[in-house]
Amino acid sequence: MISPIALFVYNRPYHTQQTIESLKKNTLAQESDLIIFSDGPKDITDPNSVLDVRTLIRQTEGFKSVQIIESSANLGLAQSIISGVTHVIDRFGKIIVLEDDLVTSPFFLKFMNEALDFYESEESVISIHGYTYPVKQALPETFFLRGADCWGWATWKRGWELFESNGEKLLKKLQELRLTGEFDFNGAFGFTRMLVDQIEHKNDSWAIRWNASAFLSNKLTLYPGKSLVHNIGNDLSGRHSGNLRYFDTEISANPIPLASIPTTENKLVRNLFGMYLQSIRLSFFEKIKHKLRSWNR
Repeated sequence: MISPIALFVYNRPYHTQQTIESLKKNTLAQESDLIIFSDGPKDITDPNSVLDVRTLIRQTEGFKSVQIIESSANLGLAQSIISGVTHVIDRFGKIIVLEDDLVTSPFFLKFMNEALDFYESEESVISIHGYTYPVKQALPETFFLRGADCWGWATWKRGWELFESNGEKLLKKLQELRLTGEFDFNGAFGFTRMLVDQIEHKNDSWAIRWNASAFLSNKLTLYPGKSLVHNIGNDLSGRHSGNLRYFDTEISANPIPLASIPTTENKLVRNLFGMYLQSIRLSFFEKIKHKLRSWNR
């Protein structure tokens, strides 16, 4: 069975349109059920843009079916995704998840559905991911990393049941098992800091909790060697985005071959990703220092 797609939208009509248009070009779009979750306005500045998005999604065609679930209240990104994913998973048993700023390759749905079928009974695999960091080195056609990710992903009911929404529990376990360093790609990136910020209500990230839940369960996520997703939201248009181009990538113009590989983490790729994240971190701090020097002149 072709997996249903859950698309989460809010108040960005331009981004939403790009996401839907690219998804419609997928080879399996016309065989896929699309369920669109539209979050409600947060304050008086939101209603018009939320309405614009809702006008747009009501015109969506090109899929087997389109269901729109509109929230009258503002749930926020995390609660919208957590409740929406749970709703679809309980009904269908599996899911492909996109947000309103993700442009996909025409072969994104093909890869996701094939991998969902291929690894459906493999308990060590928790999810499938469509985005891959733009490292310069050539990567294997597919590979596994420990944990989970959030830019175009898929999972099964057995995987989502491992999701722990309580950030404090996750942080305590990471600390007790002395895994914070490894969770942070050996200090290359501040994922633990993101989890702390979520606990302190400085961010509303469901994704850091999904990653930590999978990581602590010692589960794997399958990635493509060439990205099937490009995030167009790093342009200050979203609450959780920034004007950073470090994550820009070219999406694959060809299908990603799916073959049997060892269900173990690829340590070489993990190290490459760690070095890339470290370079991003250093570049970011160099920019901050440059701004500070400018301000002090």
